[in-house]
Amino acid sequence: MKKKIVVLTGAGMSVESGLSTFRDADGLWENYPVSRVATHEGWEADPEYVNNFYNMLRRKLVAAKPNEGHRLVAQLEEKYDVTVVTQNVDNLHEMAGSTHVIHLHGELMKVCSSWDVDNPAYQRTLTPPDLDVHPGEKAADGSLLRPFIVFFGEGVPNIVSAAEEAQHADIFIIIGTSLNVYPAAGLVQYVPQGVPVYLIDPNAVMGSGRRQITHIQKGASEGMRQLAGMLL
Repeated sequence: MKKKIVVLTGAGMSVESGLSTFRDADGLWENYPVSRVATHEGWEADPEYVNNFYNMLRRKLVAAKPNEGHRLVAQLEEKYDVTVVTQNVDNLHEMAGSTHVIHLHGELMKVCSSWDVDNPAYQRTLTPPDLDVHPGEKAADGSLLRPFIVFFGEGVPNIVSAAEEAQHADIFIIIGTSLNVYPAAGLVQYVPQGVPVYLIDPNAVMGSGRRQITHIQKGASEGMRQLAGMLL
């Protein structure tokens, strides 16, 4: 039986693919206030503005390509049973070949009912060239279409599945996300004691708590090259 690897990825995973982070100094929140584009109140106040923001992100995403870090994570499946848990809303892990991806914060390429967000019956995947949600466009239940994104203040339905995966990990890898930011900090607590935990991030890390974590202080691709050399 193959050993199980769980990989938790954050915004730093996709930076090398040209996708802006939200929180950095030049991130998206600098130009688009969180309250307007990533909260239920923002959606209620101006759904057209919110949809236009995610239409723009979708167009950026289809122009992006997986980077070497994404490809090396997918390559781990040659030897291991791999689950990717990502905080990112892009689909670059899937594009790189990862076959089991849990999205914690939603999926940018999907739209859904604004009344029944998590009901798959009312979800659609958008594909080029039809990437935009148009003003007044509705889901099958008659509600306005909205992005299939977990807004601030909303629940994270897939966190339960992610925690279950972490509990069964033989190796746990964190890429491009600080241990100060949940759900990353929370999920690592579900990893059994004695299981090796690797963190790939170029920044200094605080808050590792009582866990022994091997910090590879590099970007996603360079760090994954180093780790893949150890694991493959």
